Amino acid sequence: MLEHTKKHPTDNIILQFEGPQKKQREAVSALKALGFNTIANSDSVPWRHAFPEFITNEPGTCLAGARNKKNLTQEALSRLTGIPRRHISEMENSKRPIGKMTAKKLAKVLDINYRVFL
Repeated sequence: MLEHTKKHPTDNIILQFEGPQKKQREAVSALKALGFNTIANSDSVPWRHAFPEFITNEPGTCLAGARNKKNLTQEALSRLTGIPRRHISEMENSKRPIGKMTAKKLAKVLDINYRVFL
């Protein structure tokens, strides 16, 4: 009989904070007292720093990304939400704002929180 191969979940987490530099040592000391260890800096950067061109159209970028993640065309998303395809295109290209009711329709179909579009 084969042995059970399910891996147990890890008990370790990685935390990342932002705050005043003058409080850094105090924060690190407090976390070490709780059993946390420091790790080497990672090469990762926040996406807003890596892709500043998307900051001006964050809701539209989120819409396009969520739509692509679900493998939906604008036409398919239009059929599922009742929102005209032209409007979806305009929202993705920052030519039309995404209102709260529209965001809720999109979020329901795309299975994400509507607030990412606001």
